Amino acid sequence: MTTSDAVENVTDEASKSEGQAQEADGGYVQPVVDVAALTTLLDGEYAEVRALVRGNLAEHQQILVDAEEMSRADFRDRVRDVVVEMAGTGQTGMGFPPEYGGGGDVGASVAAFETLAFGDLSVLVKVGVQFGLFGGAILQLGTKAHHDAYLSDLITGRLMGCFAMTETGHGSNVQALGTTATYDVETQEFVLTTPDDASRKDYIGNAAAHAELAVVFAQLEVGGEGRGVHAFVVPVREDGKVVAGIRIEDCGHKMGLNGVDNGRIWFDGVRIPRTSLLNQFADVTEAGDYVSPIENPNKRFFTMLGTLVQGRVCVGGAGINAAKVALTIATRYGARRRQFEASDPDTEQLILDYGMHQRRLFPLIARTYALHFAQEYVAGALHDVFMGVTGDEQSRRKLESRAAGTKALGTWHATRTIQECREACGGAGYLSQNRFTALKADTDVFTTFEGDNHVLLQLVAKGLLTDYSSEFSDMDQFGMVKFVAGLAVETVIEKTSAHKLFQRLKDALPGGDEWDQEAGLLDPNYQRQMLRFREEHMLGGVARRLKRGIDNGMNPGEVFSRVQDHVIAAARAHVERMVLDSFIEKTRALPEGDLKVALNLLCDLHALTTIEADRAWFMEHGRLSSARSKQISREVNDLCRKIRPLAVDLVDAFGVPEEMLRSEEILT
Repeated sequence: MTTSDAVENVTDEASKSEGQAQEADGGYVQPVVDVAALTTLLDGEYAEVRALVRGNLAEHQQILVDAEEMSRADFRDRVRDVVVEMAGTGQTGMGFPPEYGGGGDVGASVAAFETLAFGDLSVLVKVGVQFGLFGGAILQLGTKAHHDAYLSDLITGRLMGCFAMTETGHGSNVQALGTTATYDVETQEFVLTTPDDASRKDYIGNAAAHAELAVVFAQLEVGGEGRGVHAFVVPVREDGKVVAGIRIEDCGHKMGLNGVDNGRIWFDGVRIPRTSLLNQFADVTEAGDYVSPIENPNKRFFTMLGTLVQGRVCVGGAGINAAKVALTIATRYGARRRQFEASDPDTEQLILDYGMHQRRLFPLIARTYALHFAQEYVAGALHDVFMGVTGDEQSRRKLESRAAGTKALGTWHATRTIQECREACGGAGYLSQNRFTALKADTDVFTTFEGDNHVLLQLVAKGLLTDYSSEFSDMDQFGMVKFVAGLAVETVIEKTSAHKLFQRLKDALPGGDEWDQEAGLLDPNYQRQMLRFREEHMLGGVARRLKRGIDNGMNPGEVFSRVQDHVIAAARAHVERMVLDSFIEKTRALPEGDLKVALNLLCDLHALTTIEADRAWFMEHGRLSSARSKQISREVNDLCRKIRPLAVDLVDAFGVPEEMLRSEEILT
């Protein structure tokens, strides 16, 4: 069995002193985890890319200390310098076209970004702003002239930029942005204006100190007619000085990520050339004619935003990887820290051998593996869509929805996991050198940026309720209410009707009408069908509530508000089921052997703790008896005991570089 040198002696001692059996219940044989093989499985097809990033992180390990010791201004410059140095290795440009110095591989770009989350997260976010948001907007929304002008320099970090979308008064509601860009036909220029403080650009990364260019999202006005939100390339600094007509303020000290220079931007009649419009989906001619291949303005808007989905995918993956850092530290600590003479009057017991400690950490390890494989699926779908492997509209819509759901669950998981791991390390977890200070502070905003998680789950629900129809891109939430209540409600209800659902369940499981009482708890079909039942029952309930509200003459906005909690619950149930599906499919495809046994233990633990966490709902809806519920809890405890001897190997397989763990005093 391969383990890290830092804990090898401790885990060997624990195995002997605690008498962990190799054989237990019913001839169960404890598997042996090959850590290197499991890391290879987790790294997937981009193992070399991940290895490059791990090496870069180790080389720049001092930045973890710099974050605590440098002034904010100095640390911002330090982060910028590290980002530029990393750009020189090629890791930040993998998603850009080769003709501009990129790697031409979107999947590799996501893998590199995810792995970067093992290190300082200001570096991660700075990379995301520069290459994902700023660079991605120019790549996806611009045309060849913009690519030729900017891509080569921004890929190397010679040209720093920012992504100016969010406004103080308009966060997730991008369609309502207040900044205007009015076309002046006489000068062939756009005039950018911030009409009020609610319309100032806010929280903009790279804006306060380093950006020379900004991609600015503004309401386009041509010939007195509003054409909706479009993106423009706008110079904000020349020779380090802010351009005339632009005002920039520093957002100040933040809860975390203080190596990123977030700022606020106002525009006072700033003039930019007509060619500054990023015109992939719409253009304005010299004569002032507005032209676009997409006639419907709502569809045009959602198409533009859809091209930026890569950022959402990357943030979800980063959150999951940050959780891996916390779990590695907490699990290793639990495997060496002793407390109380629980089973031997002469020896204090390892805290990881306590059932409650296992209950706290092991389901989080299992969920991290589940989310890893769900993220792997989303990243693959992103690669296929953006590299042209799959180009149909429905595939793109499903990608947007799945990316939104996985980002929400992945970042919520990071917040919860880091907090639990901090507590599991006691007072040691409160020391900055043990990384939890930075992990907690720097990841907290992940649940907010690239889309507030609750708003993202509304996007998931919209796709489910409309079945990703052609109208998907042409609806806000109120349009969805009317669409579902009017045209699609019978389809939705029919799709989730009880008799069809129960027939599918009976076909998949033994036990007939008593499938939910008689199937084995460790049967993956039982686990999947329990989550599918919850998902479809909730979805049908949302459709009925929407229809009832409209039939009663209520305003669509009021209907949506009253049903919103059900909408979010149905979307979350859908994503939970997809996450489990990804885990089950991954383990099912593995060859027989110890690795498959170990991952099946984790998969079972994830599935049963997911059901257990929502046992009230399943009991309310007749799918879980009190006896069955107690049986699930007993099974979860048994799975935790089986995972205990594997726990350190399972977190070591995440491949977090030793230099990124720090925590020398508590791990060695």
